[in-house]
Amino acid sequence: MLDLRRLQILTEFAARGTIAATAQALGYTPSAVSQQLSALERQAGAALLDRTARSAELTDSGRLLAAHAEQILAMVEAAEAVLAAQTGVALGRVTVTAFPTAAVAFAPLLAESLRRHEAMQLVLRQAAENTGVRQVSAAEVDVALVDDWSGRRPDHAGGRLRHVHLLHDPMVLAVPAGHRLADPDRPVELRGLVDEAWIAAPQGEPSRAATDRLLADVGGAPAAAWEFEGLGTILSLVARGIGIAAVPALALIGGAPGLTFRRLPETAPAREVYAVVRSASVRRPAVSATLRALEGAAAEVRGRLGEVLD
Repeated sequence: MLDLRRLQILTEFAARGTIAATAQALGYTPSAVSQQLSALERQAGAALLDRTARSAELTDSGRLLAAHAEQILAMVEAAEAVLAAQTGVALGRVTVTAFPTAAVAFAPLLAESLRRHEAMQLVLRQAAENTGVRQVSAAEVDVALVDDWSGRRPDHAGGRLRHVHLLHDPMVLAVPAGHRLADPDRPVELRGLVDEAWIAAPQGEPSRAATDRLLADVGGAPAAAWEFEGLGTILSLVARGIGIAAVPALALIGGAPGLTFRRLPETAPAREVYAVVRSASVRRPAVSATLRALEGAAAEVRGRLGEVLD
């Protein structure tokens, strides 16, 4: 009989393409991953990897088994969720990953909501950019909070994933408390701000691309005068009067003394925030409780943003 853990390693290798990357993702050594895949080959009675001195890639048999392995693992998880649902009790460990501003905004509300489930343990981690969906798909985490700037419908991976919309997160203008636009009665006219010192994330970051589009729409040069990593750092520099910035509204939740935030035109770039979960795990009480808690937290976050921006 094929070993489920080895099938999981095979699907991870299929997604990542190298033994080293698979080992890093799963917390194994490359040698251990290679040994487990060799053992799976013996169980399957077929060569799954075409190995050379420097690389390895899936054979036709390996690709075929990897495709079936995804379905097998999903069915096993679905069966476990159905059994767990029979108890109706949210128990066990649920791992949530989130991009940094979502982690700051949602973590306190999520923990407060889930405290009543005494048999349940919540683990929340910050994720690197654009890794949340992959982590959920690979069963590394149960739920991922992800952002999407494209405006397109989410990819549900053939029904294996479910996206729960939590929040529409528009860009807002952040200015120092002494800036002329700190006066709420003054209209925000972007054309008059093009020549100011802008602070933005580095090239390649989604929020930087949004800032570039915002300035391009009013005929300004999209290049920012200053580039810094991290929205927290950017906001601290704006508070010191070094420049102004356009940031996602969600960044306001962590608190920003010395700053004033103004709404931008509705045509300004915005992102959508989703909770992503495997469809097979939704019936697990602990996962469904986490999704309900996230939806409740999102409603509270929307209310807080409205208060800050009004």
